[in-house]
Amino acid sequence: MKKEFISIRQGIALLVLFIIDGTVMLPTAAEAGKDLWMSIVISIIFTIPMIFIYSKLLLMYPHKDFFDILEIIFGKYIGKVIGILYIWFSFHLSALVLRDFGEVFNILLPETPMVIIFIPLLTVCVWGIKEGIEVLGRVAKFFMPLIIFFILFFVIVLIHKMNINNIRPVLMNGIKPVMKGAFSAFSFPFGEIIIFIMIFSSLQKEEKTYKVYLLGLIIGGVLILIIKLTNVLVIGINKYSFQYFPGIAAVRRAGVGKAIKSIEMLSFIIIFTGGFIKISISMLASIKGIAKLFDITDYRFIVVPMSLMMLNLAYIISDNIMDFVNWSAEIWPYYAFPFQVIIPILIFITAKIRRMDKLKKLGGKVIE
Repeated sequence: MKKEFISIRQGIALLVLFIIDGTVMLPTAAEAGKDLWMSIVISIIFTIPMIFIYSKLLLMYPHKDFFDILEIIFGKYIGKVIGILYIWFSFHLSALVLRDFGEVFNILLPETPMVIIFIPLLTVCVWGIKEGIEVLGRVAKFFMPLIIFFILFFVIVLIHKMNINNIRPVLMNGIKPVMKGAFSAFSFPFGEIIIFIMIFSSLQKEEKTYKVYLLGLIIGGVLILIIKLTNVLVIGINKYSFQYFPGIAAVRRAGVGKAIKSIEMLSFIIIFTGGFIKISISMLASIKGIAKLFDITDYRFIVVPMSLMMLNLAYIISDNIMDFVNWSAEIWPYYAFPFQVIIPILIFITAKIRRMDKLKKLGGKVIE
């Protein structure tokens, strides 16, 4: 199968849309209260050394994908076991995103069965995955400026509804809630970009991997910061913390009558586009891992069965919206942390040790 490539701009666009999906509506870093903006800034800073590790691993083994790298570092069997863990993580993440999409759109279509809500987005995702990373990159590059424009439009429309006292006083409850909020914001959404370590072997310029990661993180992070500040300034921290989708509550303050419906539709376009990119990227990572595991040359024929399995997981993953939101807020940060931080650090350290051993055996220098 012909190797696919994406440009630097396409990689950045994919990252930005991946980061802002879901986060647009959900209450990120609510633990920090009025200081959630601090938590978001800190979580972005926390993410920077991790993207250095993700990028360095790919640069240490040029022209190799993540699953090849695991087998080179750990050997065939341990490498495959770690690979299976990441296949599951990316598959599970895609199911969570699909369920999140279903819960949000259930507000717009309350009488519609959840499975029916899933089908349109999943159908588009199947198309995107089959078309490959190049098409996903082009779609992301096209939609990113439009999404940024819509977000800034919402902010401008809501300015007259903002109350600066909703983020005052600063650090009223100390630093501990801020750090707890930062941990939560790191796990969702910033740490989830570990998924791109399974994708970025497709970058046209592999040496620019860190730059792509960093720019995508900063742009996506700034957008999240703007969105969350707007939410809190408009509806206050109490409503922000206790509503399932505070972003929708904020958007509904933007107008009356038909204006509300139009603005809501714009917000749902953002959610749909972000959901398409995030599910497609996560599923593509998982499917490529399965293809590597079973030595399948063309991954496309397993896209539909894997997608149907993911749809079933999304449907049974929780009984109701309360369970889903509680699990995402209370369990996900600890569940995701090993995949986002601990395992990548262990892989990186092991890779460095292997390179040092190789250097000693060769009696020369290993060029970084």
